[in-house]
Amino acid sequence: MSSTSTPEAPVDEGKGKDAPTKKASFAHRLYTGEIEYDFVGKRKRWYTFSGALLVISALAIAILGLNLGIEFKGGADFTAPVSVNAQTTDHVRTAVEALRLPDNDDVSVTTIGNGQVRVQTRTLSVDEVTQIKATIAQAVGGISVDEVTYSLIGASWGTMITQQGLIALAVFLVLVSLLIWGYFRNYKMAIAAIVALLHDLVVTVGVYALVGFSVTPATLIGVLTILGYSLYDTVVVFDKVRENVADLKNSRVTYSEAANAAVNQVLIRSINTTILGVLPVAALTFTGVFILGTGPLKDLGLALLVGMIAGAYSSIFIAAPLLAQLKEAEPEMREHRERLARRAQRHASHQAPPATTSKAVVMHDGDAQLAEVEPVETDRLGLVSANDLARQGRQQPQRSTRAKRKR
Repeated sequence: MSSTSTPEAPVDEGKGKDAPTKKASFAHRLYTGEIEYDFVGKRKRWYTFSGALLVISALAIAILGLNLGIEFKGGADFTAPVSVNAQTTDHVRTAVEALRLPDNDDVSVTTIGNGQVRVQTRTLSVDEVTQIKATIAQAVGGISVDEVTYSLIGASWGTMITQQGLIALAVFLVLVSLLIWGYFRNYKMAIAAIVALLHDLVVTVGVYALVGFSVTPATLIGVLTILGYSLYDTVVVFDKVRENVADLKNSRVTYSEAANAAVNQVLIRSINTTILGVLPVAALTFTGVFILGTGPLKDLGLALLVGMIAGAYSSIFIAAPLLAQLKEAEPEMREHRERLARRAQRHASHQAPPATTSKAVVMHDGDAQLAEVEPVETDRLGLVSANDLARQGRQQPQRSTRAKRKR
């Protein structure tokens, strides 16, 4: 009777204790502090770059100005029923521009759903309104002129909306400051977050002035959206900073070093979040600019695209370095830095090798010198000179008698 035996599995010698370990990822090395970039220490560089962006944006707003839509500066609004297709907006725009009305170059033509077309122009006289209504009725398929609706948006209404928007923005900033202050129990975090938020706002508005896109209600929606996104990214960084400085007095790092470590730890997360958010927004902007040519997608997409990139930048390069700078100015933080410096100085002095004296030994034979050997470090060899022994005055211990010892 024969028996079969299962072969033993070969032993993988490569998985022993000497097997090479898996190399840590770049994100893990950033999080553990194995590698890091000094974002906080190089804050002057980021301040200079951000200052240049703000100056360019301010000059663009002051010199070029914003291209306000009729909702803000006033104008005429026409709406007509039509079966919308790919050529509807171009066909209607060409027909209206063919009238060659004075100062009527900025004509906005958009579609509302699949059954209406909307035309927006400057404020018109009665005769000009009649001409445009007839032109639109003919361009959309020969409908009746009465089917083309017309409404006038006054400039005073746009001014009122602008004022209300600025008031709402101010209230929003105040409430956000109080919320961040209450959440982190640190008003300097609120200051740094608001500064980064204003940076994103000015840069976004400056880009609108540079490219000449219309500022419409869709633009305001995009701006409010990026304000929330910028705050979210900043709060993520600050939350990690708070975790790193929880026991700062008993640690061996300064506030700036702990804040810089926090930025490096959340860097990959910020990059991934920004990329995932920017990709669909970039597609939205491309569609609005190059395919549709006009409409709310164009205005909304640009605000979101610029604001999301600026928000990710400001949370890392402005908010965190500014927070560290404000905290390092506190007397408590200065005392902590000085204590660490004294500790480092003591450690360096303990690590330094003790100073030793060396003597050169010269051998003589009468008047002639035979040889000179290398210097001998007497302290290291434990040698003591005869003169030192004589000065020490060696004393012999005194022996007591047996009678004294019995007492």
